[in-house]
Amino acid sequence: MKKSRKVFQNAVIVGVVAWLLLFVFLPNLMIIGTSFLPRDDVTLVQGVFTLNNYSRLLDPLYVQVLLHSLNMALIATLCCLALGYPFAFILARLPQKLQPLLLFLLVVPFWTNSLIRVYGLKLFLSTRGYLNDALLSIGLIDQPLRIMYTSGAVILGLVYILLPFMVLPLYSSIEKLDRPCLEAARDLGANKLQTFIRIIVPLTMPGIIAGCLLVLLPAMGVFYVADLLGGAKNLLIGNVIKSQFLNIRDWPFGAATSICLTLAMGLLLLVYYRVTQLLNRQEGLV
Repeated sequence: MKKSRKVFQNAVIVGVVAWLLLFVFLPNLMIIGTSFLPRDDVTLVQGVFTLNNYSRLLDPLYVQVLLHSLNMALIATLCCLALGYPFAFILARLPQKLQPLLLFLLVVPFWTNSLIRVYGLKLFLSTRGYLNDALLSIGLIDQPLRIMYTSGAVILGLVYILLPFMVLPLYSSIEKLDRPCLEAARDLGANKLQTFIRIIVPLTMPGIIAGCLLVLLPAMGVFYVADLLGGAKNLLIGNVIKSQFLNIRDWPFGAATSICLTLAMGLLLLVYYRVTQLLNRQEGLV
């Protein structure tokens, strides 16, 4: 019995490792290799080593797109944090019977493809959409608002898609708060604001950082949100990668751009790991 169980465990491990090597490691290795090759109009790439693809990223045009993408991703992250923290805090304070239901309602949108949901948001925000029709019918506006194809529409779409990624880690951190610690702060004379700033925020900082990373990293690469809601003037770095692969057919430069984006994500994850270690060390000293 033990021998058959060990054989099964080894088979599962071998299968998982083979899957990761074939569908994760090998494609990423191909992307890395392609990023160091020049473009060819016939065969897509040439077998000559070059660093021109990475040097092109220093072009002011692509630097501007990167900064614009980072700016919009940061704004979307802050909006998700401002909306998600109160929601997660209230959710964690509700009776235990209601929490699973609300978490279920939060996760339900994931059952529908995000692209379809963005199309639905586009219909809602368009000039002849439901929002403008409602505002016109109640007399708040005289003419339809132009919301589509603006930076605000892209940020709204990013918040709409990524808000659950902020709420879930925040809820996990808030739900684990040490209640006696909060009661001790109240007994020592701290008001609600002081308790929130000095106790709750530091204790939930790992959830805040995790939620910000889970929103910030995808927000820079969700190209279809910018395509459908932002137009040509509100591109994200993901739109540049998509256009290089599918439209311009410059696979090496698209690969180099995606590698740089991956490295930036890895750097942010490293920062999260270091900050989490520092916070855990401080909690241990306390």
